[in-house]
Amino acid sequence: MQLIRFGNKGNEKPGIMDDNNKRRDASALFKDWNNEFFENDGLKKLKTINTSSLPIVDENVRWAAPIARPGKVICIGLNYSDHAEESGMQLPKEPIIFMKASNTVVGPYDNIIIPKKSSKTDWEVELGFVLKKEVRYLENIDDANKFIAGYVVANDVSEREFQLERGGQWDKGKSGDNFCPLGPYLVTPDEIDDVQNLSLTLSVNGKRMQNGNTNKMVFQVNYLIQYISQFMTLEAGDLVLTGTPPGVGLGMKPNQYLKAGDIVELSVERLGFQKQICINA
Repeated sequence: MQLIRFGNKGNEKPGIMDDNNKRRDASALFKDWNNEFFENDGLKKLKTINTSSLPIVDENVRWAAPIARPGKVICIGLNYSDHAEESGMQLPKEPIIFMKASNTVVGPYDNIIIPKKSSKTDWEVELGFVLKKEVRYLENIDDANKFIAGYVVANDVSEREFQLERGGQWDKGKSGDNFCPLGPYLVTPDEIDDVQNLSLTLSVNGKRMQNGNTNKMVFQVNYLIQYISQFMTLEAGDLVLTGTPPGVGLGMKPNQYLKAGDIVELSVERLGFQKQICINA
């Protein structure tokens, strides 16, 4: 299944893609793709629905993020061996965890907003995954799959000066408005043969910047669930971003960053495509 949401910001509704790649409105049956939906086994209930009977969403209606605002957005830093190399940093011995404000999550075609006083806004294509039930202190890594609702494309937009030069911690460089375009779909695990062998790409103004594969992840998805759960409770609907491959602006010589008018296009194999236009705050 491919879960979607649609509608103007603040008035989004849940939907699903049908077999003909049409968006269908599921709001008469479900309130939203949120903590309550996932925690109460909503995905199992959704599978029993005849999607062809649901109303079609007009093509002109905005694509929203495919999940409601998550309780947490947890990010993993330097999780691709080739990205760590381009950054001149050693591979981490344990996952580097930081947070991204949950109100950064927007639709896959919404604008990237370059913050005021920013000169180093950067791009990062990432594989994200969403939890479908609560997990804490997971012991058996083989059980991690039981907690995954689905996978999603994310752009972990980052302001590098705010992140690295303004206090020595990462969150404020990761939490600008619209800094987490998400979607277009949340794709359930049954549609993905091997999540650790998916290609990721990102282009700026038509020029390919990032070209990677999840097989280069230092810490794989199942390990991340087990590891994070030792430090905090993961809740249904939480979003985890798993890191980015090489090709970010920070890693270029000279550095290259986004400016108003730039067009960013990105995709993850089997999970869909995003496009954003950069604007000034």
